[in-house]
Amino acid sequence: MMFGDDIHGTFFEQSHDAYNDKSHRRGRSRSRISTSDDISTSFTAPLKSGSPWIPAPPRSCRKTGKYLVVLVVTVAFIFFWNSLLGISMGHVSYLKIREYGFPLGFLPESRTRELKDTLVGYKHRGGDCNVSSLDLHIPFGSICPDRNSMLTAMSSGGRVGKDSPYVPRGCDMRWFSTLEACEILGRYSQVILVGDSMLRHVIGALNILIREDLGYGGVTDWNFDAEEKRKCFCNNQFDVHDCSVQGIFSTADVIEHDPLSLMCPKLIPEWNTDLRIEQMVRYPIPDEERRRFERAIDPNPSQLKAFVLGHGLWNNLDVDQAVNWLDLVLDTIESKTGARMRLRGRSPRKNLPILLMTPNAAGEKKPDEWIVSQGNKALVRFEHAMAVHAAKKRVDHLGTWNMSIQATLYDGVHMDMRGNLLKAMMVLNWLNLLDARG
Repeated sequence: MMFGDDIHGTFFEQSHDAYNDKSHRRGRSRSRISTSDDISTSFTAPLKSGSPWIPAPPRSCRKTGKYLVVLVVTVAFIFFWNSLLGISMGHVSYLKIREYGFPLGFLPESRTRELKDTLVGYKHRGGDCNVSSLDLHIPFGSICPDRNSMLTAMSSGGRVGKDSPYVPRGCDMRWFSTLEACEILGRYSQVILVGDSMLRHVIGALNILIREDLGYGGVTDWNFDAEEKRKCFCNNQFDVHDCSVQGIFSTADVIEHDPLSLMCPKLIPEWNTDLRIEQMVRYPIPDEERRRFERAIDPNPSQLKAFVLGHGLWNNLDVDQAVNWLDLVLDTIESKTGARMRLRGRSPRKNLPILLMTPNAAGEKKPDEWIVSQGNKALVRFEHAMAVHAAKKRVDHLGTWNMSIQATLYDGVHMDMRGNLLKAMMVLNWLNLLDARG
C-alpha cells in the first residue's frame, strides 16, 4: 500500500467509527420519552420485552422552529426595508424642496409630482419673462380638505423672506395645471368678478393661465400696435397703468378677437364659461354701473354661477360704506337670479357661491398722503372687520394682506404679475372646493 492509500484508509476508518458513534448517541436521544420523571442523561434504554420505555417518532419541532425563525426574519426585513424606503423617499422630497430655498419639512409622497413648474410651456416664457410657478408656491404638507380650512390657511399664511414662495398656514393650497384650471372654471356657466383694479388684475392673471401666455395673456394684445407690444410685455401688463386698463374683461372678447389663444375649448371641447369682470369701485354705486352688472348676470337659475367681490380703497377703507356696497351688490345678484341670499339656519337651499376678497398690503411706494388712512394698520383692521361682516352675511372671505406684505408692490398699492397669479390660483382653490360647501 502506498503512503497516500494508508492515510486515506486510516482517515476512512476514523470517520466511519465517529459516524457510528454519533448515530448511536442520536438514537439514544430519540428514545428518551419515559412514563417517569427521570431526567438522567447517562442511561441506556432497556431492550427486554414489557419495558416501560416507548420508542418515539422523530420530532418535527426543530424544523418548525427553523421555519418560524426564517418567517420572522423575513417579515422584519420587509418592514425595515419599507420603512427605510419611506424615509429615503421623504428625504428625497425634502431635498427637492430645499433646492428651491424652501426650509419646511417633509412632503407627502402623494404630492411629489407637484414639484414641477406648470408655466414652463407658456408663450413668451424665458428671457425677460422667466417666471416659474415654483417661485410663487411650492407644495408642502397636506392639502386643505374643505373650503373653510382652505380660506383660513390662505388668508393667514406668509413668506420666508421677500418675494419667497407663499406658504398657507396649517394646510396647503394647490397649484393647478391649465387643464385643471379649465375644468374648475368649466363647472360654472358664469364666474363674475365685481370690484376695482385689484379684481381687474385678478381676472388678468386668470386669463394668463387659461391662455398660457405670460407675455400678453392678461391684456387685449390683438389690437396692440408695435409700441404697445413693447411697453406692455410680461410684468408690465400690470405695472404700467396704460397697459392694465387694456385688460381682458371677458372671455367673450377673447373668443371674438383671438379664439385660438384660449386653451380651455381645446382641452375641454364643451367648455363654455363666461369669465368676466364688472367694475364697481365705490359706494354709492352709480346707477349705470349697477344696471350694467344686472344685465351681465344670466337669470337662468339652473346654471351654476360664482361671484368674486372686492372693494375698499375707493371708499378709503370705510367699513360702513364697504358694507353698504356689499349689500347692494348682493341685492342685485339676488334680484336677478331669484336666489335667496344670506340664508340662515338649516335651510335646504344653499347660498350662491360668493367670495369677498379684501385689499392686499401697502408697500414702501405707497403715497405719503395715504399712509394713515390706507396704510397697513388700516388695511389689517379693515380686513378683520370685513371678515366678520362677511360671516354674518354667509359670504366667504379671503384676506390677501398676509400673502402680499412681503411681496413686490410696484406702486405701493398693486401687486405685479407674480402676486396676481397667486391670487388667481387662490380663487381657483376656492372654486374647486365649492362642491363640498354645506
